[in-house]
Amino acid sequence: MKKNLLMGLALVAALAFVSCKSSESSYKKAYEKAKAQEMSRTNTTDQVETAPVTVTPVVTTTPVATVEANTANDRQERLTVMNGGTLKAFNVVCGSFSNVDNANNLRNTLVAKGYSAQVAQNPETGMYRVIASSFDDRASAVQSRDQLRGTYPDAWLLYRTY
Repeated sequence: MKKNLLMGLALVAALAFVSCKSSESSYKKAYEKAKAQEMSRTNTTDQVETAPVTVTPVVTTTPVATVEANTANDRQERLTVMNGGTLKAFNVVCGSFSNVDNANNLRNTLVAKGYSAQVAQNPETGMYRVIASSFDDRASAVQSRDQLRGTYPDAWLLYRTY
């Protein structure tokens, strides 16, 4: 009896192992299906790329911001230029740092992008201001600040006091 029970358990175990085994044909079917889908996507992409495309130009106008005539909303500070340049009355500040190395790193980034950036220090607070551009008139400074806000959202105007 014991022998028959062990033979039955061995048979059940052997059938369990054999029935759970994945067959190569299952893998092959899945591979062929995936390959067919990939080929159909490639064919669709090729058809789209070869189709003629007509481009209609879109004309957009940039709204002109109204500029206040006074400087009441501008920050006013006394500045000392750190790198030998000169500053005009209205300045666009992109960054303010307590560490001069951080200020110089941002200045170098702006110079690489084509700005005539300078670092100036406020002797009263000890803060280093990174000035991207400097102008004689406020309207030009506002326009420059608005362009820079795409990259530097915290850009602000600084009116230099002497």
